[in-house]
Amino acid sequence: MIRQLTRSYVALVAGAIAVFTVPVAFSLTDQLRTDTAASVRREAETMALLLGNGNPPSCAALQEMADAFEGETPGEVEVTEGCETNLRSPQQDADLARTLRTGEPTTDWGSSFIWGPELTITVAARESMRDHDGRNQGPVTGAVRIVYQTNELTKRLWTIWGFRAGLAVVVLAVAAVVGAGVARRLTRPLRQLNDTASRFSDGDLTARSPVTGPRETQTLARTLNQAGERLDTLIAAQRIFVADASHQLRTPLTALRLSLDNIADGVDDEFVKEDVAQATAEVVRMSRLVNGLLVLARAEAKVTVAEPLPLLDIVRERLDVWRPAADERGVTITLRGSADGRLLVLTSPGQLEQVLDNVFSNALEVSPDGGTITVRVEPRGEEVTLSVNDQGPGMSDAEKSRAFDRFWRGQGLTGKGGSGLGLAVVKQLVTDDGGTVALGDAPGGGLSVRISLRASTRSGG
Repeated sequence: MIRQLTRSYVALVAGAIAVFTVPVAFSLTDQLRTDTAASVRREAETMALLLGNGNPPSCAALQEMADAFEGETPGEVEVTEGCETNLRSPQQDADLARTLRTGEPTTDWGSSFIWGPELTITVAARESMRDHDGRNQGPVTGAVRIVYQTNELTKRLWTIWGFRAGLAVVVLAVAAVVGAGVARRLTRPLRQLNDTASRFSDGDLTARSPVTGPRETQTLARTLNQAGERLDTLIAAQRIFVADASHQLRTPLTALRLSLDNIADGVDDEFVKEDVAQATAEVVRMSRLVNGLLVLARAEAKVTVAEPLPLLDIVRERLDVWRPAADERGVTITLRGSADGRLLVLTSPGQLEQVLDNVFSNALEVSPDGGTITVRVEPRGEEVTLSVNDQGPGMSDAEKSRAFDRFWRGQGLTGKGGSGLGLAVVKQLVTDDGGTVALGDAPGGGLSVRISLRASTRSGG
């Protein structure tokens, strides 16, 4: 917006300069042409009077005046026959013939575009014979031509246009600086609102925007601040609920399981023991389901600011945790990719570890004994892609479309003991960090979980 406002301001000033300065420059150029032609014609008419008056003409005065003119100006005087002087005769051309025939002066600038290298003015010389209006109507006896070099005029013309062009550049530069300052001042409230909204999106619900600027932006800032306060209150209430539910639900389930264990230890009836075992299994499943729900609730209620964290360090640390369980089944876990140890991603502390634990747990559970789990990290511009490929049965397109739904369990090995909340938790945590997660087919068969996270612009080196 600042650039657009600055460009608009500069364009407006440029238009004003074009409207008011260019016509003035053309007017000055035209005036320069007119004044120069008038001055040279006056000199030529004066010399023509000396050539036409008297019998014989005033040749000496004409020679003296021509010498003085040529010495003070870049012009050269030419006269037709009729006077013994050192001045050369003009070249016979159409202008000279017309002047000798009609007595009318001619002006030739040498070019239709401003002017050429020289200005040529031809004036007729007449015998003195005045009419009742005082005009000389005597017969034409000769002609005086002045060939005026226009080099000095061209320099003056460049001075006129160059000064105005330089002034226009200076004015446009000042307009750009002033426009940028004005634009930054006008857009400062909007930038403050954008900064506050960005902090909201990063999880900082304590951010508040200053109430400054025009009335419209002040109203928007108050509305945004009120929305932040309400969100902060709702999130705090949800956190309190999750904490209370965690305590209130786990305690009776733990007590119920202990009671069932005591009953099983105190009876000898096999039928009773079987019923107790089934009840205990249901309690265990309920405990797992409650734990999954609490983890998901915490993920939904947790709003923290993403920080630049070393991705490869976190991945290696979680792989070290899961390798013993993989080694028991002969499953190999490999880490590949072109990323280096300085690669940072924006994620909330602790969330990426939960994501990797859920993904590694699912991959290990569906992998066959002796299989391979491949973890690949690839930087892709402003994002970093982390993919976990297993060699399990994979999923159909219909199953992939439902895999992130809560309580949905596939037909693979995870269907026996899973709660159906693992991938839902993964999606919630990744989305909170501004990333995406998708499922695909792994090369050679199996499932590929692809997680894209925002790369940090700060180097980790």
